[in-house]
Amino acid sequence: MNVIEIKGLTKDYGDGRGIFDINLKIEQGEMLGFVGTNGSGKTTTIRSILGFIKPTDGTAYVNGLSSWEHSSEIVKNIGYVPGEIAFPDLKTGIDFLKSQAEFLGLKDMSYANQLIERLQLDPRANLKRMSKGMKQKTALVAALMADLPIIILDEPTTGLDPLMRVAFLDILKEEHAKGKTIFISSHMYEELETTCDRVALINNGHIAEITNMTDIHDRPIKEFKIEFNTTADYSKFLTEKYEVVRLQDQYNQATIRIPSDATGSLLSVLKKYNVKFISELPYTLEKHFKTILFENKGDNTNVQ
Repeated sequence: MNVIEIKGLTKDYGDGRGIFDINLKIEQGEMLGFVGTNGSGKTTTIRSILGFIKPTDGTAYVNGLSSWEHSSEIVKNIGYVPGEIAFPDLKTGIDFLKSQAEFLGLKDMSYANQLIERLQLDPRANLKRMSKGMKQKTALVAALMADLPIIILDEPTTGLDPLMRVAFLDILKEEHAKGKTIFISSHMYEELETTCDRVALINNGHIAEITNMTDIHDRPIKEFKIEFNTTADYSKFLTEKYEVVRLQDQYNQATIRIPSDATGSLLSVLKKYNVKFISELPYTLEKHFKTILFENKGDNTNVQ
């Protein structure tokens, strides 16, 4: 079952700004990551899913309901953290969390208290005087405490220090394991690589690629950088007819690409040579998407 489905979604702000003909499906229990260049349309897509803005064309659906026509109904099932957090005029974090609990009809605050402890949040602090990190933690607790079936997060780790980022990602993995449907926008590739089932790349308002993370983790091709102690060994190795990705003659270094199951064979061949070092070059989500952008645009645009 597709919990979130986007069909031909367009929001045209003019001058090439907006999102255009977006098509995405997120199944129940799936965690989908969302990355793209600055201003590419990530937040516009999220706000369209929530029904906060009216599309120029196309439709976003949540649980089969049109987001724009049934926004007030669908948001009751969604834990949401916006990219820009703006709290209501309440005094403390406790006041805000209590107001959210009342809005959601939440009676049991035990899970909220667990989240507060794990994220090291002091909810007694004045909302207006909170640091960016404290505001982010408060928003995260508010989004997750009701144990809602759908979670939508727009740059959720902004402002968190590295330890709190890890703590939050552990919580998110637990939410995923519960069968929650999660849509997360992030500029941190590592976050998406370690948590998501699939990741979509949006570029200039268009979906450029949707990648299954198993294709990244279990790639059938590996790349190795090898440096030789002598120029003679380096030159001789190049006659072995491996696929060469890069040569650095000044260092006697060669980067080659081989099938993953040929790693043992490569190591056997290298026993004949005086090797200084060999290292595998990991294939990451960031590298994959930058390659896509390079192929599509002819430049290596910075992906955020």
